[in-house]
Amino acid sequence: MTISPLFTDLYELTMAQGYLLNHHNPHVVFDMFFRRQPYGGGFAIFAGIDTLLDDLEGLKFSCDDISYLGSLGYFGDEFLEYLSEFRFSGSVLSFREGSLVFPEEPLIRVEAPLIEAQIIESLLLNIVNFQTLIATKAARVLVATEFGSILEFGMRRAQGYNGALMASRAAYIGGASGTSNTLAGRLYNIPVSGTMAHSWVMAFDSEAESFERYSELYPDTSILLIDTFDTLNQGIENAIIIGKKLRKQGKRIGVRLDSGDLSYLSKQVRARLDAAGLRYAFIAVSGDLNEQIAAQLLAEGAPVDVWGVGTQLATGHPDAAVSGVYKLSARYQGRQIIPTMKVSNNPAKMTNPGIKQVFRFYDKDRTPLRDVIQLADEPIPEGPMELHHPTLHYKRTMFSAFHSAEEQLLPVMREGKRLNPQEDLKIIRDRVITQLQRMDETFLRQINPHEYKISLSRALRDLKFRMIDEYNRG
Repeated sequence: MTISPLFTDLYELTMAQGYLLNHHNPHVVFDMFFRRQPYGGGFAIFAGIDTLLDDLEGLKFSCDDISYLGSLGYFGDEFLEYLSEFRFSGSVLSFREGSLVFPEEPLIRVEAPLIEAQIIESLLLNIVNFQTLIATKAARVLVATEFGSILEFGMRRAQGYNGALMASRAAYIGGASGTSNTLAGRLYNIPVSGTMAHSWVMAFDSEAESFERYSELYPDTSILLIDTFDTLNQGIENAIIIGKKLRKQGKRIGVRLDSGDLSYLSKQVRARLDAAGLRYAFIAVSGDLNEQIAAQLLAEGAPVDVWGVGTQLATGHPDAAVSGVYKLSARYQGRQIIPTMKVSNNPAKMTNPGIKQVFRFYDKDRTPLRDVIQLADEPIPEGPMELHHPTLHYKRTMFSAFHSAEEQLLPVMREGKRLNPQEDLKIIRDRVITQLQRMDETFLRQINPHEYKISLSRALRDLKFRMIDEYNRG
């Protein structure tokens, strides 16, 4: 779907007209970053950059868009004429999609004329904030299930159809094995999965008949919903009859529990299946699941094979949003780079000035140790270095115990054209899982995770606090 550039906050356009009429359109640099981890967790999963690049390439004001803006009374002919020829011509650097990311570090760097960089702000934040939220939620569920099989089926309670599509995409990136969203399956090549609803069971004269008819149609994918009437009596018994019949054909069944005490019921169902010789039958659970419930079920020894997670995954519950922001960090005056920063009474809201790069440091096993934000023209770190706290100017440390370091902000768009084709979502998903498995488990805890270290280089720290001092001197 091609998005209209009208998908922006009005003030982006009023500012853009002001820049144009004041002949003030220098080349600038904006950073996108977030200030706190969603869910109080120890990590986030960066998602949405591929979607953003597609939208930026096709961004164009239609005649109807221009006509609508003209009708508002805010915009003059000169600006409307400019918009009629508008295309995004800038460059973008970003983390790889599916990277583990942390507060304060720039995840996306936009370099473009000021008007263009301003107009894309709302679109960029909408896409990346939401998909990062859902991908992070999915990864938390994945960790809680000890890297189990997760199916996302929250589309009916997602925020609109586009929200449902983006949620399915992001959930798969974050570690879900598949989705119930058929359109998302087609658009993003995500495995689709679905069983039956209670209405299927109730639509026949008996539960036994409903299971029989379903298994005849789908013998290779028979997952029987056994809690419509009486889970531990007719439900499981009717499923066992089908399971034995399909076993003779070399096939296996699954059973799904959608209500009740999932820990108790799954244990009882597992015992009944095993006693019937159906040890290869699997158990799926659903019913308003989240990472805390999944972790508790596993802690109680619930024999769950498949986790169906809907509402709380597709909506990102209980966090409403990732706190992503988009801030001006530098502007050009001719060829001279002028660093810029937001200075606030709240130190946590001060930004880091200048054009920056992020390096991730690893040990010999590729376990991430810490990230360092430095100025883009600083040399690649090789030896011992003095590192500084992002907000507390007196806190510093010497760091040398690392095996390798890698740049995280990589070129993905130049002169308005993406540099690489869309990356297969399975590759992105595999990247997430590999990184999670390499992280020290203390960072993956659901409650009170260890805080991953983000530091500033000495040069960036000196620039930041020099600019603060200059501002305070007035």
